[in-house]
Amino acid sequence: MDIHKLSDIQKDVLREIGNIGAGNAVTALSSMLQRKIDMEVPSIRLVSFNEMIEVIGGPEHIITAIVFRVEGKAPGTVYFIMSIKEAEILIQEILKDNIALFDENNQIHELASSVLQEVGNILTGSYLSALSDFTKINMRPSIPYLSVDMAGAIVVDGLLELSKIIDYALIIDTKINSGDLMNDINGQFFFIPDADSFAQIFHSLGFYDE
Repeated sequence: MDIHKLSDIQKDVLREIGNIGAGNAVTALSSMLQRKIDMEVPSIRLVSFNEMIEVIGGPEHIITAIVFRVEGKAPGTVYFIMSIKEAEILIQEILKDNIALFDENNQIHELASSVLQEVGNILTGSYLSALSDFTKINMRPSIPYLSVDMAGAIVVDGLLELSKIIDYALIIDTKINSGDLMNDINGQFFFIPDADSFAQIFHSLGFYDE
């Protein structure tokens, strides 16, 4: 399937999937924080892997990424990416403590890492649960892992094998905001499907015919 030749209806389907998945994830995070969080409607873009690196600030930009595989009938890889500052704001809001992402030895703080891992579990599980319900396709997340490194190292290394088959990523940008209680956190969901996953999704919804 040539993902660059999507019809308007197919694009609307992907946008709706993004809205449902991200909205479900934000609802779960709101419950975790026990306060209201607003979400701006996600934007959906198809970009090359090189463009994907630029979207998140360039290959040498340090980012926090929660990465997991999507397993099931429509497999792929998902990255949830935040800046260091945004990750720390989230950690501090959850712990009610002015904790930094790195300790005095410049290592990732163990408690901060645990919090982000738990956030990863909640967001990825919620996102894929909504996606599975909408598409009627069995999708389940692998155990997410946390990486704090240059964007190039995190994204490129993870896509080396996949890039031999496909050369694009579906980016779902989500902005969440809880007003005066927490600074803005801009999180980006990057969904990189395996070769046949888009066809599986469209077939399940009746919008794609070989």
